[in-house]
Amino acid sequence: MKALTIQEINDVIQGELIGYTDQLISGPEQIDEATSQHITFIGNRKFVKKWSTSKASAAIVNKNLNVEVEEGRALIKVKNADLAMAQVLALFAPDPPSFDNAIHPSAVIDGSAKIGAGCRIGANCYVGKNVTLGANCTLYANSTILDETTVGENTVLWPGTVIRERCIIGKNCIFHNNVSIGADGFGYRPSESGHGLVKIPQIGNVVIGNDVEVGANSCIDRGKFSSTSIGDGCKIDNLVQIGHNSKMGRFCIMAGASGLAGSVTLGDGVIIGGSASIKDHTTIGSGAIVGAGSGVTGDVAPGKKVLGYPAVEYRDALKQWVFLKKAIEEKEK
Repeated sequence: MKALTIQEINDVIQGELIGYTDQLISGPEQIDEATSQHITFIGNRKFVKKWSTSKASAAIVNKNLNVEVEEGRALIKVKNADLAMAQVLALFAPDPPSFDNAIHPSAVIDGSAKIGAGCRIGANCYVGKNVTLGANCTLYANSTILDETTVGENTVLWPGTVIRERCIIGKNCIFHNNVSIGADGFGYRPSESGHGLVKIPQIGNVVIGNDVEVGANSCIDRGKFSSTSIGDGCKIDNLVQIGHNSKMGRFCIMAGASGLAGSVTLGDGVIIGGSASIKDHTTIGSGAIVGAGSGVTGDVAPGKKVLGYPAVEYRDALKQWVFLKKAIEEKEK
């Protein structure tokens, strides 16, 4: 088990060390669960009062919070405890699963595929015709990459991920368990006879930029024509659906169980809360925020925050909820 001194930790996060502990730190832990071997984090006023009863030997604290140092314990003051926490978690992160062989004997790799230096390909993976893998890609067990797809260097596919044909994936991407990239978009029309549905072929692809992370069991459908595109640095949570021909700008965030219907456009830095849904052919401007559980049925201007079902400007939504609450209370009198 890795163990570090408080000074070694501070050498990495470069905070202001106050007080001292000679206890070796074996990892980070939330303030209520920490033992003397842990370092904890105080990034919000509601946790300040818990410091005196916590068993943690050290804490990383936002500079704007007043936390008393105690004998035999240490504080590291930083500008942003959440960002410092990310550095500490990286320090103590366990090694990823190991590979006994760079390419497992059970992996099937077409002879036309180009495999970059340092790639690792796990058990029962499939790499199709004319696929190109950049250097140092990792494919964990049971991953599939179909024909004519390009994957950039240092990209990781966790078990069960499927990347369909003709997709273009950037470098430094992470696809967690059972991600689906490039499946058919959802396109049907009633038949002329009125009996049954006609499937609309989806002949496009998916283009994903650099440094994109996609959570477990999320789906990004390929375009009906042209591409569904995900910009650099986007972070997509578990169980997210992105419909055909949607376009996400750079550094967008989509929380769990949210979804974009077809041909939705997001600007840069858009945040979509958990379980929110966005109607097809809708544009959400750069920097806009969609609250959790909201249903967006029209365009959202850049920088706006919307909430509710249907979504409206968040202050209007809060007023509506207050009005409804009062109306119900009056009726019940």
